[in-house]
Amino acid sequence: MNQSKTVGTCPMCQRETGLTFHHLIPKKLHRRNRFKKQFTREELNQGIYICRTCHSGIHNLYDEMTLGSQYSSLESLLADSAVQRHVAWVAKQKVR
Repeated sequence: MNQSKTVGTCPMCQRETGLTFHHLIPKKLHRRNRFKKQFTREELNQGIYICRTCHSGIHNLYDEMTLGSQYSSLESLLADSAVQRHVAWVAKQKVR
């Protein structure tokens, strides 16, 4: 999967801006036995393109283990109330 920066609509805040690749299961966890046993290599490398502000917010809210264990899909991220508050704030910000 091409993980370079691209421009498009962020699936979280819906702003048209530069997007970065967010691993749904953080790369730091890929070598842990629990994740190697539970997921295929393809599943471990799945991700979404989101804007830098949403991306940074997700990582500021939760550590890698929490992200990999509880928030390993776009749907689970968007269902979280803390993420929803952050995304609502981001959606009101000007695109740089």
